[in-house]
Amino acid sequence: MPIDSRRVIKGEFGEIWKDGVHLSNFYSAELTADITYDDVKRSGTRTTGNKVGTIKYSGTITGYKITSELVKQIAQVTNDAYGAFVCELIFKVADPENGVTQRLRVKGVQFTKIDYLKFDHGSIVEEELPFVCDGVEWITG
Repeated sequence: MPIDSRRVIKGEFGEIWKDGVHLSNFYSAELTADITYDDVKRSGTRTTGNKVGTIKYSGTITGYKITSELVKQIAQVTNDAYGAFVCELIFKVADPENGVTQRLRVKGVQFTKIDYLKFDHGSIVEEELPFVCDGVEWITG
């Protein structure tokens, strides 16, 4: 039986929030967790087992350049008097056609690149901000 195409979630209704402020200029979000496994030697077999090791979260938000406010906050890490800029992001994707809404709280976000300036004559300026984070929490309701 083929998939019911109405159940597929579309990204048009995705949102990104930073510390309670809607980042309306950002239109793309990605969040992944890389899981490492340690090899476990097992007697009585040539096959190696796997034991969960570390988990590292990372992601990227992408959007249109409107202000430099977020980049200035991220850039505080370049001043030796300050530490890294840390914030919390909320990702939301919803599709009114199928009634599904997914929200994630992304904790301890620290950006890994400062996108100071870029432009191309005749093009809309965009910025891509990769980050690492401490953890993720599903938000219900």
